Amino acid sequence: MEDALVRILTPKRSIDVLRDVHAAKEQGRPYVITFVGVNGVGKSTNLAKIAYWLQQHNISVMMAACDTFRSGAVEQLRTHARRLQIPIFEKGYEKDPAVVAKEAIQEASRNGSDLVLVDTAGRMQDNEPLMRALSKLISLNSPDLVLFVGEALVGNDAVDQLSKFNQKLADLSNSPTSRVIDGIVLTKFDCIDDKVGAALSMVYISGAPVMFVGCGQSYTDLKKLNVKTIVKTLLK
Repeated sequence: MEDALVRILTPKRSIDVLRDVHAAKEQGRPYVITFVGVNGVGKSTNLAKIAYWLQQHNISVMMAACDTFRSGAVEQLRTHARRLQIPIFEKGYEKDPAVVAKEAIQEASRNGSDLVLVDTAGRMQDNEPLMRALSKLISLNSPDLVLFVGEALVGNDAVDQLSKFNQKLADLSNSPTSRVIDGIVLTKFDCIDDKVGAALSMVYISGAPVMFVGCGQSYTDLKKLNVKTIVKTLLK
């Protein structure tokens, strides 16, 4: 049982962000991470935590405020950027997020940023217009990494959200090779006690690794997922 669980939780592909950022730098371009997910799961907060983590590894980061839909979203990201002393690219509201992201990446190339973190609007997986806009953003900008931010608390709902996001992105893609979710960030991981089954199911259905787990309110409350620890918890 333990071996089977370790095998499931060990993703089909591993992603080394720090190595890939340096590889992009050698090609003379910024590395781009896009954050997606449903409303209210803590995308902006966890984007900021990851920005802080990258700063600790001497990577220069720029944030792109591409949630041009929800009022207050740009201000929220701006607050994080100010606290972390990170530049932010913003164009306000009611703009095409795909174009804002494109301009942000161009700006990062000009100012020599190593990495762009793209914040997007939270959207329900069955909201066709918003999913179409997200698909456009991804196909226009070809980010290096698409991270799905989900709540560990909601269990099977998160699994459903992830599979539907993947399905919609594949269905709505204009390019011959459709992009899907590359990795998972699980939030509120400190609240779930031993109910870590969502992590197992999400990795199993998507083949995407859980890159980080959020486990608190401050910028340092971000951990890498330890497969052995999860398995021990599951088998308690």
